[in-house]
Amino acid sequence: MSRVVALSGGIGGAKLALGLARVLAPQDLTVVVNTGDDFNHLGLHISPDVDTTLYTLAGIANPDLGWGRRDETWQFMRTLGELGGPTWFQLGDADLALHVARTQALANGRRMAEVTADLAHRLGVGPRVLPMSDDPVRTRVVTSEGELDFQHYFVARRCEPVVIALRYDGASDAQPAPGLLAALASPQLEAVILCPSNPWLSMAPMLAIPALRRALSACAAPVVAVSPLVGGRAVKGPTGKIMAELGLPVAADQVARYYGDLLDGFVLDERDRVVAPQLGTESLITDTLMRDLADRERLARETLALAARLSRQMAAS
Repeated sequence: MSRVVALSGGIGGAKLALGLARVLAPQDLTVVVNTGDDFNHLGLHISPDVDTTLYTLAGIANPDLGWGRRDETWQFMRTLGELGGPTWFQLGDADLALHVARTQALANGRRMAEVTADLAHRLGVGPRVLPMSDDPVRTRVVTSEGELDFQHYFVARRCEPVVIALRYDGASDAQPAPGLLAALASPQLEAVILCPSNPWLSMAPMLAIPALRRALSACAAPVVAVSPLVGGRAVKGPTGKIMAELGLPVAADQVARYYGDLLDGFVLDERDRVVAPQLGTESLITDTLMRDLADRERLARETLALAARLSRQMAAS
């Protein structure tokens, strides 16, 4: 059973997941990935956060984009455009093969967790990678232009519409992926890490699954979140924009408040140290900007060290 469970979504989450994978033995890490971004496109089941995680952990992610595969080719998209097909969501030729394989496996009756495990094995990924659920959960964005599917908001409209509210369809009826509740209840578990992913787009779909949220709340191991903000700004993506549009101050302490009593600790970027007194939880102040692999490994070690310190305090109390 894993010693560390990390909840992740998007590029920032995958970066820390890679850091954790580099400093932990493969059997000691389970990465649970958001599937609220999943959608059907061109007849294929696309799972962007799962694929970003798999490619990153396999060492084949596109280093410039952060998503997709390294050394990708784009003949399929060029031809599709010439034929008048939709090209707003880019699918590289090698990436396309993964979507076809997943779609075929799901159509043959295999479950998402089983398919993800098989893809991870074939890509040479050591840690266990779990989708948050085998059941469909879909993020819907209520905007100034009406309600949009997540990918139409995020990719087609480039996050331009003003966000009024967010909904996670199917979450209330979804069950955590097989093995996830057991991992969170295991006496071998030493830490749960909420990676620096967008709290409202990447983490909230997972936390909206009732059984998963209850398991996190009841978890005996410390739960530590890493702030997605650096100097009051998101490194990448619309976190700050969404916070402002929802009427929230764009500040790291607001992220900690959002996670609320799930947290035992919070990792705060040194450029945001001014909000540390407002966190309301044990904190670590450090450089959270992951510029390279060394930064990812360093942040992973520091986050695990905070969790270990919290664990000792919990045992002594």
